Amino acid sequence: MILLQAQQVARHFGADVLFENIDLDIQEHSRIALVGKNGAGKSTLLKMIIGEQAPDEGQIVTKKGLTMGYLAQNTGLESDKTIYEEMLSVFDKLRQMEQNLHKLEAQIADPNADHASKAYQQLLSRYDQLLHDFKEQNGYGYENEIRSVLHGFHFYPEDHDRPIASLSGGQKTRLALAKLLLEKRDLLILDEPTNHLDIETLTWLEGYIQNYQGALLIVSHDRYFLDKIVNEVYEITHGKAHYYKGNYSNYIVEREKRAQLAWKNYEKQQTEIHKLEDFVNKNLVRASTTKRAQSKRKQLEKMDRLDRPEGPEKNMHFRFKAEHESGNVVLTVSDGAIGYEGQIIAEPINFELRKRQIFAVVGSNGIGKSTLLKSILGKQPFIKGKATFGTNVHPGYYDQEQHNLHPQKTVLNELWDDHPTTPEKDIRSILGSFLFSGDDVKKMVHSLSGGEKARLLLTKLAMKHDNFLILDEPTNHLDIDSKEVLEQAIKEFDGTILLVSHDRYFINKVATSVLEIAPTGSTLYLGDYDYYVAKKEEQAELAEAKAKATQPEVVTKKEISAGKQSYAQSKEHQKMERKLTRKVAELEAKVEELDENKTELEQAMALPENFNDLDKMAKLQAQLETITAQLAQAETDWENSSMELENFNSEN
Repeated sequence: MILLQAQQVARHFGADVLFENIDLDIQEHSRIALVGKNGAGKSTLLKMIIGEQAPDEGQIVTKKGLTMGYLAQNTGLESDKTIYEEMLSVFDKLRQMEQNLHKLEAQIADPNADHASKAYQQLLSRYDQLLHDFKEQNGYGYENEIRSVLHGFHFYPEDHDRPIASLSGGQKTRLALAKLLLEKRDLLILDEPTNHLDIETLTWLEGYIQNYQGALLIVSHDRYFLDKIVNEVYEITHGKAHYYKGNYSNYIVEREKRAQLAWKNYEKQQTEIHKLEDFVNKNLVRASTTKRAQSKRKQLEKMDRLDRPEGPEKNMHFRFKAEHESGNVVLTVSDGAIGYEGQIIAEPINFELRKRQIFAVVGSNGIGKSTLLKSILGKQPFIKGKATFGTNVHPGYYDQEQHNLHPQKTVLNELWDDHPTTPEKDIRSILGSFLFSGDDVKKMVHSLSGGEKARLLLTKLAMKHDNFLILDEPTNHLDIDSKEVLEQAIKEFDGTILLVSHDRYFINKVATSVLEIAPTGSTLYLGDYDYYVAKKEEQAELAEAKAKATQPEVVTKKEISAGKQSYAQSKEHQKMERKLTRKVAELEAKVEELDENKTELEQAMALPENFNDLDKMAKLQAQLETITAQLAQAETDWENSSMELENFNSEN
């Protein structure tokens, strides 16, 4: 059943069009991601859907009685109640049912009641129906549900009596999301719900929201989150909406295929048009061929011409380049203890960072990840221990709080004042590569959006040419396309990086190692984020097996042995599955590459300068036959590997 439809919706700003002709369908149990660059109009469309704004054209149609929940960006819960009282208010109707049940129970238990009377039988009937409804609506479990959701968002029993007014902005945002989840609306609309959430909470939220009974419409720059949750994607680009079936990773693949197909069809039609126009121009004046030329001209006039496909939207492009090379050991932290006002929150922290390594620091909110970076830079002293920089190390710092920017400067002067000997045209050119062009450079820093400030900070950092970058949440405020550009810049950087991020996809793309911070200190995992997760799961399983082994009266040696064997088999199964999956992906990429090469050869053979050159055509034909044979073999290998993977999964 369709819950909501956006039909030909548009938003105009005078003569400018933000978007138009937007169609969007939300079904029961839909899991939809709305993606696009910052400024594409995603939040505007959400506000139209919830009725906060009216579209300039088109309409939003909803199912009668549809209930919607909406979480705006950085919107916190405001209330004069305590945390638990506010969550309890979600179940006011259920609590009233509970009171009514107790009243009926008292009447039923009245010793003076006439058990044989019709009124008493009606009383029993009312009680049975109310009890049934109460159980169906989780009447005996709603308080456990409240505690579970609050725990998932790091609100523990000792926090339940805290006034909401005393919470931080991030805590209020988490509480707003917690309340929305408990309300169980038909349609839940979330605008950047992963802001202010640490990795542990994100993982919990993914598990909880996968079982949400209503429909979901989500705007998020967290690609891991989208991959786990959604199975439909609407992309807003160039003022239009495009629909894709599948999760975020599938959308990326299908978007590329769609773009390639659009160009292929467009170029094929252009070739046909040029051939027809050339025939008409050459033959229209000849008496013997004029009828055929007229026929071709009519064919041209009737042709439904394809629009030239629009290229990708403009994105920033830059590189980090170190001016000097550092020594092999860049940073050593020895027996570090971090915290505030003498109170330690994590110790001991020990690690050594070497040249060209990329360490990602992870840990729960409040554990001191940003504090660690500040302590390393000397902005906040270690309570114990120390950090030592290696030879010829020049650190550059990206501050997530954006304190490195001067609010009263223009964008141009923010950069130019740091590099006064650089010509203005060069400064403008550099700013242009970070999407500050024209009058954008005259904007005051205090008037910039979060995403614009993030890009300006990256501009300043790239201009310094430091060889050791310390990045605190560099992907905050960046859209997905900008994150991908940053990822590429980091991977190509010839220096060393220490970063804090809660973006798991980003960490997985760039990190060579993961440094986990906990109250008991630091642990280094020598791999990307997926490796870190796998090792954590392995450690948890081993700890569980060890705990069972200490209970001989409950767990026999035979059972422990079987558990270890089962665990080993499970890990071997996972290893084989990853190997087969990787092989299928590699072969699929090879098929696509060979298919593109074949298409390019065929197009080259159709060019007049090649078609009339027999020697060149012979060489091209030989290449085409080779590519065709390779493609056939690759397709066969891919089909066999896909079947092997399918059989393996079905057998296991």
